[in-house]
Amino acid sequence: MARLMDFTTEQPNCCELGDTLAVEEYKLPTSYWYMIEHAYGASTNYKNRERLQTRKGKVVKKWSDDRFKYLTLEFDEPDIEVHK
Repeated sequence: MARLMDFTTEQPNCCELGDTLAVEEYKLPTSYWYMIEHAYGASTNYKNRERLQTRKGKVVKKWSDDRFKYLTLEFDEPDIEVHK
């Protein structure tokens, strides 16, 4: 099973589907968030129990809504149930 995470981006053409990208973890007082290498995109905040165990993900989807553009990365670790 794989874990999927969405990252907002202003540069959706920075990569292609299937590319593997590194992410860096940043700590806030009560949560963590992730930045795709070269500042291509940022995640939402995650609680300690939701932290990533791996630091590389594969681009599996590029999409947008009325407000933002996104990249969805797939990480080789078990999916967790995230309550928002």
